[in-house]
Amino acid sequence: MKSCLVVDDSAVIRKVARRILEDLDFTIEEAEDGKVALAKCRDSMPDAVLLDWNMPVMDGMQFLLALRKAEGGDKPKVVFCTTENDLDHIMKAIRSGANEYIMKPFDREIVEAKFQEVGLL
Repeated sequence: MKSCLVVDDSAVIRKVARRILEDLDFTIEEAEDGKVALAKCRDSMPDAVLLDWNMPVMDGMQFLLALRKAEGGDKPKVVFCTTENDLDHIMKAIRSGANEYIMKPFDREIVEAKFQEVGLL
């Protein structure tokens, strides 16, 4: 079973993502900001990260850059999931190491399609 770390400051978004991903046979860990997420990755690197952009303490971009520099941090597939939907944000995320980009609001079909595109399903 593959693992996914859901990183979002909204408990509601984490809960919705957890339900979708558990239905797709992922084990789920959650983090409310990038700093907590980075610590979890150092303990156990997930197969995937579903990542919000705007969070307190450490935002999604700061987390992504730190993750990609960490030992084993090149392995997880990172899918941004955010309200930041302009082309500049999308391009910055992809250039910084994100594998895919989902815009909020999202549903199971969108998550499943993006996870298939990056080879997780």
